[in-house]
Amino acid sequence: MEITSGDTAWLLTSSALVLFMTPGLAFFYGGMVRAKNMLAMLMMNFVAMGLITIVWIAVGASLAFSGTGKFIGDLNLAGLMDVGLGNEIFSAYPIPDTVFLMFQLMFAIITPALIAGAVAERMKFTAWVVFIVIWSIVVYSPMAHWVWGGGFIATQVKAVDFAGGLVVHINAGAAALALVLVLGPRVGWGKQVIRPHSLPLTILGAGMLWFGWFGFNSGSALGAGGLAGQAFMTTHVAAAVAATAWMLAEVMSNGKPTTLGFVSGGVAGLVAITPAAGFVNLLGAVIIGLAAGIICFLALKLKSMFKFDDSLDVIAVHLVGGIIGALLLGILADSEINELATGGMDQFGRQAISVVIAFTYSFVVTFIIAKVLDMVMGIRATETQEREGLDLSLHEEQAYVMAD
Repeated sequence: MEITSGDTAWLLTSSALVLFMTPGLAFFYGGMVRAKNMLAMLMMNFVAMGLITIVWIAVGASLAFSGTGKFIGDLNLAGLMDVGLGNEIFSAYPIPDTVFLMFQLMFAIITPALIAGAVAERMKFTAWVVFIVIWSIVVYSPMAHWVWGGGFIATQVKAVDFAGGLVVHINAGAAALALVLVLGPRVGWGKQVIRPHSLPLTILGAGMLWFGWFGFNSGSALGAGGLAGQAFMTTHVAAAVAATAWMLAEVMSNGKPTTLGFVSGGVAGLVAITPAAGFVNLLGAVIIGLAAGIICFLALKLKSMFKFDDSLDVIAVHLVGGIIGALLLGILADSEINELATGGMDQFGRQAISVVIAFTYSFVVTFIIAKVLDMVMGIRATETQEREGLDLSLHEEQAYVMAD
């Protein structure tokens, strides 16, 4: 396929929008932690922009998108030294190979960053650095290969994932669950109220995420045509419906709407529409948004029921939201929107199988990684460090310093 300037410009813009989501995520999470852990949370997100870029160039991109293996790519693209100005490698897309690989890099960056919210306020930074490097290579890259790189989920299971329900959200959510089970709860969790320190920052972060998500989903059309426009529309509609549904569910349950609830609902809708954005019509987007807003709100009760400390509700929003979107895609897919999927029980079954595979692989491998790292270097901050706050104890910095 011939490279076109319009498609290339849109994918360059989309790549920048997806990268912008990582700082947005940092502020979304940062506002929800206590003031003494603000910089530690920002750092856990921002460091992925550096580390995962290096890993992606070295081996990650090659493992995800080279070769014809069912389970993992080869190392033919290691170092990306042979990637030129044209599209000789990814000739099916009207964009240069460099643009395709950079767009995919932005997904590889934000996916491990999503996990940070679950382990907030208690994981050692050194352990986090080692964890996301290993996880990116042995969990993220294989999953991306299975779904988007010609692996067995795409070719044999025949499940579809437009922009990352499996690869990003279920993958990160399952990993978050495994990691919090190894880490254990924060000091005082369940015995004292742990409140967000700055909801305005969380709302700012949510707005950055919502804005960046248009690149995340619309860019996944890998061109600037009608499919990108459809994904743009379904993305916004699902987020708007989910935010409203969450707010209404909150009022019915607790009597009052909250700003945190509204933006959490918006993010839940964005998560749920991600796998389906380029496969469903407008009504499908409304249904997915409604389901995400209500079900993800109800899923908040899981951590109290099963007594695991998911600090910032990564599991309720990203794992549950990703599952909702991946499954409803199977029912709601419209072949007039995208001929790659037609809604029905056959497609629903394929989607369900892919959800089980993605969850199981990510959970099991992440649990093993976390256990090994805990034995080798310890992954949890000490109680003293946790009580003092990770900003001072791990980074020798403070987000807020009162004037003398």
